[in-house]
Amino acid sequence: MNLIYRLARVSKQSFHQRRGRQLSFSEQSSQLLLQVRDIRENHPRMSSRMMHRLLRPQHMGRDRFEAFCFENGFKVGVKRSFHRTTNSLGVTRFDNLLIDYKVTGVNQVWVSDITYYRIGEKFYYLTFILDLYSRFIVGHSTSSNLSTEDTTIPALRMALKTRVARKGLIIHSDG
Repeated sequence: MNLIYRLARVSKQSFHQRRGRQLSFSEQSSQLLLQVRDIRENHPRMSSRMMHRLLRPQHMGRDRFEAFCFENGFKVGVKRSFHRTTNSLGVTRFDNLLIDYKVTGVNQVWVSDITYYRIGEKFYYLTFILDLYSRFIVGHSTSSNLSTEDTTIPALRMALKTRVARKGLIIHSDG
């Protein structure tokens, strides 16, 4: 065995201390796994981060604890809230002009998107127009409905006031 210790360039003491730490970690992890199972039975939607705050394991940090939970099948699926911000019925589709297009300066391409936020039971919509080259917001608007007159057109008007539209300007949107 001494030859193996020498070849591995570790002392006998170091090897056995490390082995002891690994065994201790494994034992503590199996005890922790039992506690996680108990919590998950009573609280099936509790996140691993919340469980870490609750259990405060001494031998494992937060990120390692989350990885430990995921490895043992305790990952909770995220329920995404979904609110449709587009109505594609009867919409005219245009070709994507940005395929193989090289943007070399400002005011060549503006990109637009709409997102939403909720306050209480009411939804509000934010429209942004970004200069693709500078990543600067050149126009924006907020609306309580999704009509073009209240979302996109005010944002476009603001963009045209703040920037000089070049000939050949492309305005790109996902819909």
